[in-house]
Formats: sequence, structure tokens, C-alpha cells
Amino acid sequence: MNENLFASFMVPITLGIPITTLIIMFPTMLFPTPNRLINNRMITIQQRLTKLTSKQLMMTHNPKGQTWSLMLISLFLFIASTNLLGMLPHSFTPTAQLSMNLGMAIPLWAGTVFIGFRNKTKMSLAHLLPLGTPTFLIPMLVMIETISLFIQPLALAVRLTANITAGHLLLHLIGSATLALMSINLFTALITFIILTLLVILEFAVALIQAYVFTLLVSLYLQDNT
Repeated sequence: MNENLFASFMVPITLGIPITTLIIMFPTMLFPTPNRLINNRMITIQQRLTKLTSKQLMMTHNPKGQTWSLMLISLFLFIASTNLLGMLPHSFTPTAQLSMNLGMAIPLWAGTVFIGFRNKTKMSLAHLLPLGTPTFLIPMLVMIETISLFIQPLALAVRLTANITAGHLLLHLIGSATLALMSINLFTALITFIILTLLVILEFAVALIQAYVFTLLVSLYLQDNT
């Protein structure tokens, strides 16, 4: 009960060496490369889900945008697997760190913006000024649209970090309350345990949904610039 509330978000260290890199690389082992003509059920399910997700992400893209399909589906699988990794007992959730999420969001956002200014310079600049804007509002609206453009990667990273962190903290609090109530009122402890079980199921869904939302927003940024 004296455990730090934020202990699960601390970078794990073994023999004085941070092992974050090894933890981040671990989910790649969950997606083996098929080397057989007929795959087993697990790989077949993975491939079908991957194909379905890729189809949903690339449905509205033009041929130029569809060239990013491999990168986007890899991003989705990486975020989803690291989110699910954090649901294991005594594990570490890399996507609960704002620095890591910013490290993913800023390069992806910058890449889409660079592509837009390179391929559609006039259209990209036109997005900074809505059509029919009065003359005296032009400087203010250009400034507001520019700020909103630069806020996009921060919003991407903060959204993912906040959702993962809030879910883990809620599970930690309810789990601690369940342990405390076991010695006070068994019936109340049973109710909180049922709530905890439902929240765990919800958190698994949130882990996948947040990975899809992050990837979908990057896909929408790409769609606006290709």
C-alpha cells in the first residue's frame, strides 16, 4: 500500500542500465515473419486484422498517399503492441511517456507538412487563410491557423499520453482500494473487484483504440497534404 502511485511509469533499470530500448523492441517478437506457404491460425488472424486496418486507413487516400500504407500500419502495430504490453503485471508502458510520443508525433507531422509544401505549395498556404476572410482579419487568422498547425503534433502526443496514463492510474487506485476493502468488507471488495475487471477489459480496448486514433490522425494529416 505504500507503493508510489507513479511507480509503473518510471523507466525500469537493471544493473544500473535503463532497459527501455529492450522493452520497446520486445513487441516486434509478437509479429513473426511468415515463412510457410500455409500459416497457422495466429499468423492468419494477424494478417487479416492488419489488412482490414490498412484498408480502413487507406480508403480515402490517392495513389501518392497509399505509398505510406506500410509506414502507417507499422506505426499502428507498434503503438498497439506497446500499449498492450503495459497491461501485463510488473511491466512498463513506453507510450505513457510524453517524450516518446513527441518523438513519434513530431517527425510524422513534419513529414506530412513538408510533403504538402513541396507538392501542393499553394493549397498548403491557402489552408492558413479561410476563403472569404475580411481583409482586417487576415493577419489574425493567419497567426491563429499557423499556431494551430504547430499544435497538431503536441495534441497527438498529449492525447495518447493522457489516455494511457489516466487508465493505468485508475486501475492502480481501484486495485489498491480492492485490497484494502478485503479486510474490511468482503462484499464491497467483491463489487470493486468486478468494477476492476470491467475496467481492465475497457483498458485493453482503449489501448487498441488510441493506437488507431493516433495512426488515423497522422493519416488525415497526410491526406490533406498529398
